[in-house]
Amino acid sequence: MSDPADWNAKTIAEFRANEGRVGGPFEGAPVVLVHHRGRKSGREYVTPMMYLPHDVKEDIIYVFATKGGAPSNPDWDYNLAASGDGSVERGTETYKVTVRELTGAEHEAVYAEQARRYPGFADYARQTAGVRTIPVLELTRARRASR
Repeated sequence: MSDPADWNAKTIAEFRANEGRVGGPFEGAPVVLVHHRGRKSGREYVTPMMYLPHDVKEDIIYVFATKGGAPSNPDWDYNLAASGDGSVERGTETYKVTVRELTGAEHEAVYAEQARRYPGFADYARQTAGVRTIPVLELTRARRASR
């Protein structure tokens, strides 16, 4: 298997070169680049990931900490949860976001919709059943300060 950092770097470069569009396994899917700070290192990281837009509120998107169905959560999930904020590149726009982890029925409904649209997400849930619940994070565009 190829190095995930190298794969991410190629995906990030492709995203930025094509106004937020990428090919390969993400072709045709909505993708964002999520900027987050390491909770231990303080270093900034950028992670490409698929997202689900909110049905009505365009300032809200959902991301899924699947880690390809691995038994542990990805580091970016811990980083975002610890900080409560980050930023996203969506298309050609970059903006700050606040982070909230979904739970209960809200989590189930959003994850089910993503799995309906992209069946690979149902596979990830099956792979992690009984091991972990895949976190769903709501990223909401941060409000600009009033002057």
